[in-house]
Amino acid sequence: MGEENYLRKIIHIDMDAFYASVEQLDNPELRGKAIAVGGSEERGVVAAASYEAREFGVRSAMSSIIAKRNCPHLIFVKPRFERYRQISNKIRAIFLEYTDLVEPLSLDEAYLDVTQNKKGHPSATLIAREIREKIKLETGLNASAGISINKFIAKVASDINKPNGQKTINPEEVEEFLENLQIRKFHGVGKVTAEKMYQLGIFKGFDLKQKSEEFLTEHFGKSGAHYYNVVRGIHLSEVKPNRIRKSLGAERTFDENISSEIFMLERLSNIAEEIERRLQKSKVAGKTITLKIKYSDFSLHTRSKTLPYYISSRDLVLETARELLYQEKMKNSVRLLGISLSNLNTEKPEKKDEIAVQLKFEF
Repeated sequence: MGEENYLRKIIHIDMDAFYASVEQLDNPELRGKAIAVGGSEERGVVAAASYEAREFGVRSAMSSIIAKRNCPHLIFVKPRFERYRQISNKIRAIFLEYTDLVEPLSLDEAYLDVTQNKKGHPSATLIAREIREKIKLETGLNASAGISINKFIAKVASDINKPNGQKTINPEEVEEFLENLQIRKFHGVGKVTAEKMYQLGIFKGFDLKQKSEEFLTEHFGKSGAHYYNVVRGIHLSEVKPNRIRKSLGAERTFDENISSEIFMLERLSNIAEEIERRLQKSKVAGKTITLKIKYSDFSLHTRSKTLPYYISSRDLVLETARELLYQEKMKNSVRLLGISLSNLNTEKPEKKDEIAVQLKFEF
């Protein structure tokens, strides 16, 4: 691998409890209270939780039942995605005042490359502060930011001073920062991977850095090379304004658990119809269909099949989903079904990262 001096100033902006904060902004009666945006009290999943709710252990992706058990006074609010999208567009317009290199990850977060920016401002730290102040002024909402030499470190840094704060990791601080970082704080290392790393004696970045690339690849497959590089501050993924979609899907949580396969097929038919609509809107097709099943005991199972051709029609999606449904006998009644399409015709082969030597760089 070649070496190059490739220096960037990357900002990761992350809105604080975005959906919940919008609801509290629009409804003063909800301010200062524990609220959850998403499903009903009896069913469904929490899409977002206010910081007041998080103090009681309520988190996104948690079932409503468990959330209510953790926080008995929790208030459930139905999501209003059109409203969230409206505010998200305002925030994105602010980003574009500074750079055209904006990569949205969702409605509430994005990467910005401000190495060369429209304001001609040399300090990414001050740009991040200015952006956060503008967001507050124009929307009434708080944002946090992480600033560093690449997307990976900026993403990790944005969590450090949340809510309503920011953290800059300067080039000369990167090595020490990553070595002292708890492995569970590494972006992309989930609970299962963290547990596996603990068993291998990897608790901090320093421990990870002691392992060879061969060792990490042996234990973590393709991700091993990624871990080997990021702990050394190497992550050359560029900020891509037109981010390539890698999957598309839809799912439904039912008001009552269903055990009849006929009813399941009826629900899958509706989901497949929704996917067809989204595929046509995005003008994409895919080869890999994944069926997601969550049982009444909350256990989650997925089954996938890759076709030799791209599909985008409801009938073909449903036909494959039906085949996957009958692949195994149902173990219990079902509370959620979902279908996703991946291996899309938008994907391009990824280039291997080259090693970048980070030199002095004013932040």
